[in-house]
Amino acid sequence: MATTTASLTLSSSDLTGDALALTTTATLTKAGVTTGLDQTTGVARKFFATVQADTALIAAADYTDDKAHKIYIKNTSTTAAEYVTIKVGATEVGRLYAGDWAFFPWSADTTVTDADIDIDTSAVNMTVEYLVIFEA
Repeated sequence: MATTTASLTLSSSDLTGDALALTTTATLTKAGVTTGLDQTTGVARKFFATVQADTALIAAADYTDDKAHKIYIKNTSTTAAEYVTIKVGATEVGRLYAGDWAFFPWSADTTVTDADIDIDTSAVNMTVEYLVIFEA
């Protein structure tokens, strides 16, 4: 059984009235059980030479419906104004500006209209890094 742990630390001395120090950790498990997620696409990068709109990054049809999949996406750009917009189906989740990343759960629910993870890029010559940790 694979054991994968995700950790997040948020800290700031001046964001709130008091110092902020938040740390949380989760062991990534399959849906409804304590068995660890044991499949991955591996970390991959996709280069986009032109500006993209509604371009499939991860296809829901490639994964099992309604499982505890986890998604990691990073905008590798170092230019502050360049961003990648993440969409699940037609719903915009948000923008990742230079160096930003996202880690979120995904059900790959193919019973809805569209659960693919699509991206838009704001500039030419952008690279997006991504990883799917999933269960079959």
